Amino acid sequence: MKRWINQIIKKRFNQKRIIKMRKGVMRPGHIQIRVLDMDVALSHYCDLLGLIEVDRDEEGRVYLKCWTEVDKFSVVLRETDEAGMDFTGYKVIDESTLEALENELNQKGYPTTEIPVGELNGCGRRVRFKAPTGHSFELFATKEQPGKWGISPRNPEAWPRGLKGMRPTRFDHCLLYGDDLEGNLSLFIDILGFDLAEQVVDPEGNKAAIFLTCSSKAHDVAFIKHDEKDKFHHASFWLENWQDVLRAADLISMTDTPIDIGPTRHGLTHGQTIYFFDPSGNRNEVFCGGDYHYPDHPTVTWDADELGKAIFYHDRELNERFLTVLT
Repeated sequence: MKRWINQIIKKRFNQKRIIKMRKGVMRPGHIQIRVLDMDVALSHYCDLLGLIEVDRDEEGRVYLKCWTEVDKFSVVLRETDEAGMDFTGYKVIDESTLEALENELNQKGYPTTEIPVGELNGCGRRVRFKAPTGHSFELFATKEQPGKWGISPRNPEAWPRGLKGMRPTRFDHCLLYGDDLEGNLSLFIDILGFDLAEQVVDPEGNKAAIFLTCSSKAHDVAFIKHDEKDKFHHASFWLENWQDVLRAADLISMTDTPIDIGPTRHGLTHGQTIYFFDPSGNRNEVFCGGDYHYPDHPTVTWDADELGKAIFYHDRELNERFLTVLT
């Protein structure tokens, strides 16, 4: 009996220790995506996907949001001659947390660049750094909060009229490809306080994919092993239910939008999903459902020889586009 009680106490202590690892990073805050033609891109992201344009700046960037998001924007489009992702940012609890994480990043070998207040319209100062996979990330604590689009914060209706396209409720996560997954794992867990919710491992125990969360979601960012650094696989947006995913598939077909795969289910995270491409070749995902994760949950592990089922649960095999089309 005493041994059993000691095991329970030790387990609870370890759970408390894990919970304390959270460093104050709350959620994905925004992503800046490079597009080749802004007008064509806006037709895709606003009319088809259903994001809402909220602002433009002197550099020609366009700011978008999903209707339930309280912050001013979550997606920034920048017109250029090469598609891909410039950076993605995470919101932290407050400015003191931002300062503490900035100091820790610098102390542990991740030099930071301070982006001044207002460089993105309505956003406070940002701290930018590079991950071992070459991707640019940033942290921020302050952004204007006009609230949910078309919904009053007092006695709110269920949803606003006038929504377009797939009607996503939030920018959920991005999936990125790069070479140094162990380095990214150390950065995101040890410094930023994320948890490893799921992983794919090869027969030697090396990580082929990692799914990291700073919340109770299945993942807030994910990485897949790839020889090249700084590759963008997709930006993902949350829908409310499976019927919305099927409706998104109908809209993709109605507009002759290039599709990657779906509708289907993931084995990893168990989300129900469809993938398609914007006119610049950047991949988008809309999905619903999926698992949840708390800091005391163990990491879910998939073997690499089950990767087909892990990614596409119904087909149980990967298509070539999903593995090779990156921006």
